Amino acid sequence: MDEKPVKMRQASRSGHMVVMGTTRVGKTRLLELLCTQDIHSGHVVIIIDPKGDAELMLRVQAEARRAGRQDQLYLFHLGYPEISARYNGIGSFSRITEVAGRTTNALPSSGNSAAFKEFSWRFTNIVAQAQVALGRIPTYDTLLRDVTGIEPLFLEYATWYYVDQALNHQRFMDFKSQIERIDAGVKAKKVPVDKSMQSRSPEVIAMAIWIRESKATDNVLLGLLGAVSYDRSFYEKIIASLGPFLEKLTSGKVGKLISPDYFDPDDERPIFDWMSVMRQGGIVYAGLDALSDSVVSSAVGNSMLSDLVSVGGKLYKTGLDPHHPEGKITLPTVCCHFDEVNEIAGPEFVPMVNKLGGSGFRITAYTQSFFDIESKVGDKAKAGQIFDNFNHVVMLRVRSVATANLIAEQMPEVDVVHLMPMSGVTDTAAQGTGVDFTSRNDDILQTTKTPMIRAADILELPQGQAFALLEGNRRFKIRIPLADTKGDLFVPESLKKVAQDMKCRYRSTENWAAETDWLALQPIGPDMIDDRLAEEAEEEAVQQKSATDTAQTMAIGRVV
Repeated sequence: MDEKPVKMRQASRSGHMVVMGTTRVGKTRLLELLCTQDIHSGHVVIIIDPKGDAELMLRVQAEARRAGRQDQLYLFHLGYPEISARYNGIGSFSRITEVAGRTTNALPSSGNSAAFKEFSWRFTNIVAQAQVALGRIPTYDTLLRDVTGIEPLFLEYATWYYVDQALNHQRFMDFKSQIERIDAGVKAKKVPVDKSMQSRSPEVIAMAIWIRESKATDNVLLGLLGAVSYDRSFYEKIIASLGPFLEKLTSGKVGKLISPDYFDPDDERPIFDWMSVMRQGGIVYAGLDALSDSVVSSAVGNSMLSDLVSVGGKLYKTGLDPHHPEGKITLPTVCCHFDEVNEIAGPEFVPMVNKLGGSGFRITAYTQSFFDIESKVGDKAKAGQIFDNFNHVVMLRVRSVATANLIAEQMPEVDVVHLMPMSGVTDTAAQGTGVDFTSRNDDILQTTKTPMIRAADILELPQGQAFALLEGNRRFKIRIPLADTKGDLFVPESLKKVAQDMKCRYRSTENWAAETDWLALQPIGPDMIDDRLAEEAEEEAVQQKSATDTAQTMAIGRVV
């Protein structure tokens, strides 16, 4: 009866929050509540939703419009590319090596796969450096083309390199005639060729020989030379895991979404990057469609988090304006909400939660249990490292005692007073004293230590209720108000149709049980019921009618 709102200071949110709860207990609805407040507070808001919850998407859209921030909103959804903004997860970076890291993070790295992942990283890094040197923006599409068919890039970069060098070094002025001379010798089989390069074209062989003769020192050029020096079939084997993975990321409409064509005038969908979102105070909802393709979803989610870490590093060093006349560092307030964080957590998530608080980031992560994170990062110690960086814990109903103990064991023990009544009777009639018996009633108070909250208390929480441990020592039992988008004038009709389609495809709303109850929606007739059940129902109906007739007869008799 003395219920009141639970408040938390904005400044303390940079310590990050983790929300835990099993399926269908209200995690996403709490996300709605918190992100709504962040939108109306004017903060930069980033919501990454792996499964693509329709109600959450509508809530973000409605609140952005209600707050007058619809021009700052970017909707990104892998399941609905036609309404989605475009995003290049590898086009923005602080160091060129980040491109290869984000691209290959999702590749398997256990056992023998580790060596192939390292080879894939190396060749991706070389290709990315060559593309940037040639003035291109790396995308998954261009990486796939140049990594799997590296010869054209090798020839283009080598030509560009020697044209540039010819301006400064006299000995490179006639490099084209030198290459033509070597090419003619290769075709005439007068120039010895390494056995590993015999599967390459004469132009590639001639360029490789010239690079060795000219003693070039450019690392990118030498890296490309090393790649084409492998036998073609051997090269294809060592990048065997990278090719199919990049093909998944670049196939169909989704490929155009995460590998945008910057020079396509007919595609009016906006292209966003995190730094531009920070500068304009934007709102981003990213639905990753994990239920349809978990591989692509995980790769894009990892790339987004890696990109955010990189942007956070830039903000920490220079702020939003690196050219401020007074050298003042201005940091945005960036509120990140990551639903089902176990789907996207990778190596980049640890530096995100333990270092980005100083860059203005406030991270709220939502997951089902401790084991989800542990299975994703593959190590209990790493999972513990992630959780130790969350200063605020909100725990709804969970199904694991180990998960419940993450908050139950942090609660103090309290003194509980037990009242123990004691009664006794003594028979003294035989003593002849005139007193037949004596009685005694005592109340004994006992104080015992007991945990304030046990794991069992968390395991039996009702839907929408939770225990919260805020700022390390403020303890609350909270009840989450549930929002409803029905009849909301700020949700456009076009988006409602998309949300309705999402509900049919994903079953991700709170009414999933009713929506999937096929039997309740069917007309039940005599021909649709099992014969045995029909007979039992008929017998029960006869018995009920007989009992009703008897009751009516008795009532009539009493009246008469």
